[in-house]
Amino acid sequence: MSMASVSSAGFCYSKSRTGGVKPNTAAATPRSLVVVRAEAQAINPEIRKTEEKVVDSVMVAELSKPLTAYCRCWRSGTFPLCDGSHVKHNKATGDNVGPLLLKKQKE
Repeated sequence: MSMASVSSAGFCYSKSRTGGVKPNTAAATPRSLVVVRAEAQAINPEIRKTEEKVVDSVMVAELSKPLTAYCRCWRSGTFPLCDGSHVKHNKATGDNVGPLLLKKQKE
């Protein structure tokens, strides 16, 4: 088994490669496991730090819903969609990251 780890910008990335056998097969097949874990530190070190929460909106002509929020804190359980996890992250780290909002243009 080989193991590689990289830590950058508050994220810990580990990749291991193991040999294994899939169920109902006779041949050994290599498998990879990738684990990405967000560290408890600020994601936004310098952008618009005077604002309580950085939220940007983009108007889109063709959108199925009137409003869609995309995660920018990397903590959402529904990633890439925002589930509000940035609130807990901001309280824990003093950060001010918020979602990217896609809004449907009015016709």
